[in-house]
Amino acid sequence: MTDTLENQSQDNLETHLAQVQSLLAKMRLVEELVHKQGGPRQDLVENLVHKQNLAELQRKLEALHPADIAYILEALPLDERRLVWSLVGAENDGEILLEVSDSVRESLIQTMDKAELLAAAESLDTDEIADIAADLPHDVIQELLTTLDAQKRARLQSAMAYPEDTVGALMDFEMVTIRADVTLEVALRYLRRLGELPDQLDKLFVVDQDELIGVLPLKRLLTTDPEASVAAVMVEDFVKFHPEDEAHEAAQAFERYDLVMAPVVDIQGRLIGRLTVDAVVDYIRESADADMLSMAGLKEEEDLFSTVWRAAKNRWMWLAINLATAFVASRVIGAFEGSIEKLAALAALMPIIAGIGGNSGNQTITLIIRGLALGHITPANARRLVVKEIGVAMLNGMVWGSAVGVFAWLLYDNPALGGVMALAMLLNLLVAALAGIFIPMTLERIKRDPAIGSSVLLTFVTDSMGFFIFLGLATLLLL
Repeated sequence: MTDTLENQSQDNLETHLAQVQSLLAKMRLVEELVHKQGGPRQDLVENLVHKQNLAELQRKLEALHPADIAYILEALPLDERRLVWSLVGAENDGEILLEVSDSVRESLIQTMDKAELLAAAESLDTDEIADIAADLPHDVIQELLTTLDAQKRARLQSAMAYPEDTVGALMDFEMVTIRADVTLEVALRYLRRLGELPDQLDKLFVVDQDELIGVLPLKRLLTTDPEASVAAVMVEDFVKFHPEDEAHEAAQAFERYDLVMAPVVDIQGRLIGRLTVDAVVDYIRESADADMLSMAGLKEEEDLFSTVWRAAKNRWMWLAINLATAFVASRVIGAFEGSIEKLAALAALMPIIAGIGGNSGNQTITLIIRGLALGHITPANARRLVVKEIGVAMLNGMVWGSAVGVFAWLLYDNPALGGVMALAMLLNLLVAALAGIFIPMTLERIKRDPAIGSSVLLTFVTDSMGFFIFLGLATLLLL
């Protein structure tokens, strides 16, 4: 059922995007035709047609949720994105800026003046302002701080002070607190007086002079005798976080304990905020996107439709590293030029050894990065993991090494060449397994993101060692 709803939601998003793209294409086509027709009052006619087209597009946008508009903006080239953004209602600017990716948000902010940015930020909650604060101009932030009351200003400054990947950066301040000495009937009357409750609210926080002493799940509040006291019903053993806790550890806790929301407390145990499942889901999605880009050596902030110059600069660092490693691999081949001249089949078979090694290493490195991210790999089990991956590499090496060995034997009618292929395949798969384990684990140990550039380093190792092992064995055993 959940998968069906997700598919329908995605289909709806794609339908909305297609409709907006169709309206944009229609707008360009109609305006080009009007422009070519010429005639009296040409400018007036073109202006009227342009306004009609914009009105039609604006009506479509007004019917969409801000999150859907954010999805559409991310999928549009820069010129169309700016046009659509100019038609969005000002009351939705803040929510859309919050929903889009960092790179797209930057491109939208560049089109807004100070007054528009202030209006957009003021429409957001304190924690939401903190999420986009890094992309706002400094003078906008300073003026925004002067417009907030003392409590909101203190909360915003506190949220902005925490590093990006911590619980403090993800928490919000929409909490419902209650004392332990009141009855459940009093608690229910209090909720009714509030009227509107915070999103993702599944429990009330029980406090004593700001110190968190328990939580009251709503299901207990609704199903227990109203005359019972909060102290008698509240849960005293509950999951809580500190603002300095790592966000990925909090995300794992949410998954492990099926949490909807959890309190955030300071060192003294005082309640300062809450962490909700929607913030955690957003963090997980953004982290997954960043990891996927990082493995290919791309920076997270690249916009799909950024300028050629900016996109090229974003990719230069790892391309330069890749070029350097490719030179090393080429020198490995160069060292065996004489062997290749004597047996031309070596040149044709080299890519097989390197390619299979790279694929096998990518399987291992993906497994290890996932294990590190989930906290499953520890000093206590690392050795057994290495032994297991070596065993997998040996088994695959014997099976697929034998297959490529037979292939080379039959293709070149040379059993010795087949034997060299089989042995080289086995050894390179062992190298790939070790590289797939130790590259991300080494990056983790030196406090670097294991996903950043791991595949580039792995390719260097499997290519260079694959060429060296295969050509070295061929030189020793065949020539």
